[in-house]
Amino acid sequence: MTHVPQIKIPAVYMRGGTSKGVFFRLQDLPEAAQVPGEARDNFLLRVIGSPDPYAKHIDGMGGATSSTSKTVIVAPSSRPGHDVDYLFGQVAIDKPFVDWSGNCGNLSAAIGPYAIANGFIDPARIPDNGTVVVRIWQVNIGKTIVAHVPIADGQVQETGDFELDGVTFPAAEVQLEFMDPAAEEGEGGGAMFPTGNLVDDLEVPGVGMLKATLINAGIPTVFVNAADIGYTGTELQDAINGDPKALAMFETIRAYGAMRMGLIAHVEEAARRQHTPKVAFVAPPAAYTASSGKQVEAGDIDLLVRALSMGKLHHAMMGTAAVAIGTAAAIPGTLVSLAAGGRAHEAVRFGHPSGTLRVGAEARQEDGGWVVTKAVMSRSARVLMEGWVRVPGDAF
Repeated sequence: MTHVPQIKIPAVYMRGGTSKGVFFRLQDLPEAAQVPGEARDNFLLRVIGSPDPYAKHIDGMGGATSSTSKTVIVAPSSRPGHDVDYLFGQVAIDKPFVDWSGNCGNLSAAIGPYAIANGFIDPARIPDNGTVVVRIWQVNIGKTIVAHVPIADGQVQETGDFELDGVTFPAAEVQLEFMDPAAEEGEGGGAMFPTGNLVDDLEVPGVGMLKATLINAGIPTVFVNAADIGYTGTELQDAINGDPKALAMFETIRAYGAMRMGLIAHVEEAARRQHTPKVAFVAPPAAYTASSGKQVEAGDIDLLVRALSMGKLHHAMMGTAAVAIGTAAAIPGTLVSLAAGGRAHEAVRFGHPSGTLRVGAEARQEDGGWVVTKAVMSRSARVLMEGWVRVPGDAF
């Protein structure tokens, strides 16, 4: 009996924000996986260890959560004025499926450091000490991200004293600017507010009529009020993820929100589009104890937000959803701005299960609509391991 040997592919395992994933240079991928399609998807599924009916990812690099079942492909940018193209693949845990429909805002923080360390940036641009500005073309959504990466002794600075709730240890701060984060007319889901409304009445079978803000900024997101679905906004993961009925309710809300946003034509299609849209619930400020045991006081935050990713409550907050939060908070009349006190905010600090996060956005009214020029937040990133990842040669 013959056995197919494993092949090895250069890879870097990195944390970016509150996520981590396996990073590849496009040219290092097996030839069949260098182009979109079944071979690429099968290769990345095998790298992560999906689909896994045990939901553990024992035989792969994944961590069996939405935050750790991630893959990234980086290439020299084909877009004028940009340094690298960044393609993100969210790998399903229990299904043979890679979702390419959106970005990962957390891993966006790792793209600049990765690009510098892996030869994508002209060495002449890298100071002995200072900052390198890396312009990233986010391929999934066709948007620009600008990363400000700290440099020490000619190398990417990874250690530092910047603390990010949801990440155990401090690290160096990477500032991110998500340029023109809202969807444009003609994109999937239409404009920033696909229905044209800041708040919609969303009929959800089995739940009822809900007030919802349907926004496409950073990532398509369905916001609802916590109180309308029986929550306070102070919930931690176990309160949601340990309740199958709650998870089913949120998936139904997400599916009907996706259809209302024009992202899918039929509600059944939501099962094949797990990464987008996100669903989140908001509430006015209240005190609670974060998952780390840290006490968050009502006076420390502008509002409470909890969000689900890939069918489960996120342990902190997705970076792209934070962009949606910051954008919606900057526009008076959305559920997010109403939860934050009813006025427009240039920046908000919101409470999530792991603590707090600050995000800002620049918004203005133009021709009767709203325009957001950029959203800004800080994350950190660190290389966890680098070398080769191995997969069976017949895996793709």
